Amino acid sequence: MCGIVGYIGSKYAAPVLVNALKKLEYRGYDSAGIAVLEGEDIVVRKVKGALKNLVENITDKVIKTSESMSESECEKREQELIQETSKYVKGTMGIGHTRWATHGEPSNVNAHPHLNEDGTIAIVHNGIVENYAKLKAWLQGEGIVFKSQTDTEVIAHTINFYYEQFGDIFQAVTASLKKLEGSYALGVLCSDYPDRIIAARKESPLIVGLGKGENFIASDVPAVLEYTREVYFLEQKEIAVLYEDHVDLFDEDGNKIIKQPYHVEWDISSAEKNGYEHFMLKEIHEQPKALHDTIHPRLVFDGEKPVDIKFDDLNFDEAFKNAGRIVITACGTSYHASVVAKYAFEKFARIPVVVDTASEFRYRNPILKKDDVFIIITQSGETADTLAALRLAKENGVRVIAITNCVGSTASREADDVIYTWAGPEIAVASTKAYTTQLACLYLLALKCADLRKTISAQEYQHDIQELYSLSDKVAEILEDKTSIQKFVSRNFNKTKIFYIGRNFDSATSLECALKLKEVSYMHSEAFAAGELKHGPIALVDESTIVVAIATQKSLYDKIASNIEEVKSRICTTLVITQKSCNRFKNDEEKVIYDEVVKIPDTEDAFAPILSVIPAQLLAYYCAVHRGMNPDKPRNLAKSVTVE
Repeated sequence: MCGIVGYIGSKYAAPVLVNALKKLEYRGYDSAGIAVLEGEDIVVRKVKGALKNLVENITDKVIKTSESMSESECEKREQELIQETSKYVKGTMGIGHTRWATHGEPSNVNAHPHLNEDGTIAIVHNGIVENYAKLKAWLQGEGIVFKSQTDTEVIAHTINFYYEQFGDIFQAVTASLKKLEGSYALGVLCSDYPDRIIAARKESPLIVGLGKGENFIASDVPAVLEYTREVYFLEQKEIAVLYEDHVDLFDEDGNKIIKQPYHVEWDISSAEKNGYEHFMLKEIHEQPKALHDTIHPRLVFDGEKPVDIKFDDLNFDEAFKNAGRIVITACGTSYHASVVAKYAFEKFARIPVVVDTASEFRYRNPILKKDDVFIIITQSGETADTLAALRLAKENGVRVIAITNCVGSTASREADDVIYTWAGPEIAVASTKAYTTQLACLYLLALKCADLRKTISAQEYQHDIQELYSLSDKVAEILEDKTSIQKFVSRNFNKTKIFYIGRNFDSATSLECALKLKEVSYMHSEAFAAGELKHGPIALVDESTIVVAIATQKSLYDKIASNIEEVKSRICTTLVITQKSCNRFKNDEEKVIYDEVVKIPDTEDAFAPILSVIPAQLLAYYCAVHRGMNPDKPRNLAKSVTVE
């Protein structure tokens, strides 16, 4: 959700803060601001809207000087003006924030940072203060006058209240944290302490970047990669005090703690566009490598042939052998990966699977058993609802396996076992490579579970491993020719409704395809199990509709063909995604059942979801571009949902 950054060092803070905030734009935001200690004063600049508005506010210069300026020219000028911010705000220590409104509408007043009454304490905050109304009433009783409608402002005034009592900013922060209910990641400046920044976290993610003669805080690693690869991942209720030359870490009671920093292996280019027009398109094209990096290290080879699956340092064989069922929970795109996994586990391992949305899981008093294997899936490792489900499972004594892309995330630390998707950083809000690498991990688990439970033969096991290993090359093959998708979109991007249909594994894939389209193009998009068409949804089909039929299950070609004919007779536009060897979907002079067909390389039906989703990702991307939308930053959406 919100993005937090902080800097202390010898450089001018303003350009460092704004550059770092740009690296966090993918998280979603509706206002932005910085607070910099300049001499004895804290200078605050904050505005509603995009970061470019903040840059223009600080420099009093516009980024787009003429209507003829291209996007790349605007980006270049914006970078030039970001560097110029140091002429207007000259301090070398500061904090910054991109806000996603929860309490109070997006506005200049509600934007972060927030100050105490005399402007000597500034804070930035990610999270929700659940008892803010109670704290606000208490503070107003003490004579405090509030300027914003946010829950965050109570933190600044609470810190000030205890600072007046103790005369020590660290004590004031630790005392204030004990008053807060809910979640927080905090950065705190005090003008009386010009040599330090205080940071703390509970639930909401926060890292500390360790530089040479400079240190940083940020909500995520990409914000600091330009400056350092050494980071601390703050644990629950940990506090960090940053100085120019070192960082001290404390627990919630103020006791000093020692931990080793984590070295980030990512290449900084992973968080840059590298010539692609958008991050989403770049990340779609990174999927062959991401799949290879996720699958290959988990395979055992006999020469060049993969023959077995291994998960280093994980010991869950007995758990899978003795499991009564698999329970999987996740949100959004990760939930859709879970639905595909249900089909895979039940097909290969013949074990019952329960799939639930994490946001609903704990509210229905779920039945959990000691012999369950509980799998959570979260790209960021910080998804609030998914973490709550994890903790409920652990409270009930259930073994938890986390699948995540983020080393050091809360999910990776709290689960019994963690399987990383080696997708690299994903900057676009709409997930692409995170989804397919999640599927890869789930397929690896399903096949390993099947082998352990002896529900498939050794020959089938090795054949399926070989097929899974080949998927990265097959994705690359799909990406080599995008022409048919581009042409189809150019003719149909102005349709008002798009429905995805499929059967079996394809029905599960349809859920993700429909979500991707609505996320980035804002077109009305839904997914239906193809057999359910006649039970209501077909009433919506008319000439303004596109129906995308995902048809990769060989035994169901005739069934899905009938569904395509049903919708085509309602004068809609049809697109079919099927396997290369399929000859069932033909147009002839007598009957036209599709307007476009996209062929994916042949594969085992169970693995088709990794391939069939690629054309749908491209369809969503090109629809967004044709409709004039920025696919990297969909409205109202955030990359990591760290609050309910």
